[in-house]
Amino acid sequence: MRISFHLLASVALLAVASATTLLKMSMNDLITQSTHIVRARITGSRTAQSGTAATGMDIYTYYQLQVSETLKHGAILPAEVAVPGGVYGNLRQIGVGSPVLVQGQEYVLFLWTSRSGMTQVIGLSQGMFNLKQDAAGETVLNRPAIADQMLDKSGKPVTDTAVTMKWTDLRGLIVKTLKTSAAAKQ
Repeated sequence: MRISFHLLASVALLAVASATTLLKMSMNDLITQSTHIVRARITGSRTAQSGTAATGMDIYTYYQLQVSETLKHGAILPAEVAVPGGVYGNLRQIGVGSPVLVQGQEYVLFLWTSRSGMTQVIGLSQGMFNLKQDAAGETVLNRPAIADQMLDKSGKPVTDTAVTMKWTDLRGLIVKTLKTSAAAKQ
C-alpha cells in the first residue's frame, strides 16, 4: 500500500510538471530581468520539500555556489540557487525546463531572487551556460537547445536554438545592455 501511494504521488507530480511551458527569453531579457549574473562553480547540493500532498508538494534542489566573478549584482550575493525538481526521500519530482547542474562544473548563471529571498535560474535552463576552453584556449560558454515546450511573447510556439559565445563577448554584451537599460530609465 505504501509503495502504491508513493508511485501514485510520483505519477501525479510528473503529470503536473509536464504541463510547464517556458517563455522564450532573449539574451537581452536574461540580462535585464536577472538580479544577479555570476560566474560560479557548483560545490555541492541538497534537496528540500515544501508544501504537503494536500496543498501541493514542491521539491527543490539547492546548489551551493562558489562565485568567482559577478557581472551584475543585487543587494546580497547568493550562496546557493534553487532549481525545481529533485529527489527527496522516496519522491522524485522532475522540473520540466529546469537546468541540471553538476558538482565541480563552472557555469555562467543568470539569477533572479524573489521577495521571499529564494534565488533561482531565470528562465530555467535558458539562464544557465556551461563554460569550457576551446582549442585556442579561449573561454567559451554554451547552452544546448532546450527541447521542452516554449512560447514567444505573443504565445506562439517556438523552437529554441543552442547558444555559443565567447566569454569576453558576453561580458561586453552585459556591460552594453546594462548601460543602455540604465540610460533608458533616466
